[in-house]
Amino acid sequence: MIDMHSHILPGVDDGAQVLADALEMLRIARADGVEVQMLTPHIHLDRYPNTRESLQQTFEGFQRQVADAGVDIELRLAAELRIGPELVQLANGDGLPWLGAWQGRHVMLMEFPHSSIPAGSENMVAWLIQRDILPMIAHPERNQALQSRPSKLEPFLAAGCLLQVTAGSLTGQFGAEARHLAEALLLEDRVTLLATDAHNLAYRPPNLSSGMAAAASLIGEAAARRLVEENPRRILEAA
Repeated sequence: MIDMHSHILPGVDDGAQVLADALEMLRIARADGVEVQMLTPHIHLDRYPNTRESLQQTFEGFQRQVADAGVDIELRLAAELRIGPELVQLANGDGLPWLGAWQGRHVMLMEFPHSSIPAGSENMVAWLIQRDILPMIAHPERNQALQSRPSKLEPFLAAGCLLQVTAGSLTGQFGAEARHLAEALLLEDRVTLLATDAHNLAYRPPNLSSGMAAAASLIGEAAARRLVEENPRRILEAA
């Protein structure tokens, strides 16, 4: 399997804080069946002022530490970007790390705030797509505004945005509303990726196989595997 969303790169955001925890998270992911782990630290300038360059430097050091620790897992680096005006500056300055590509466009992992869809989001998405940058919306099922009114997602889907659902949402980790919306999106064939968004060992560990099994119970084994194998590989190989 390929996990395309995680916060395992240590010491850069609200994910793993120390090397030992990050290495243990990778060991858990590998034992769970993950062969490729994408690291997607937050770039959110008000809170986590990471840059493409600073993350790359940290990533290269982490790769060496993982190899020295003997953890047999392939690592990739991208980022999770909060929607907002700073995306214009980052895009114009070649500061957006890509997940990969889809149908000839760069794919970026983009999140909304937890409780809302900011005014102007549709215009921002249109601006990005005009520049061949395709947002992959992270964990829409956990957004409170979308839980209340799932129809608010329609303009973004119509524009071409991709969706990534969190594995733990399908197992009830984020509550009944997140689970209900995640299941609905799966049944409507709206989901491109299933990923862990793993943050720590205590309560948000790597758990892709359990999410995949929950998805398989709804949409069948083959369709669930597309979300954790075929589609991630397609995005990575097109980069």
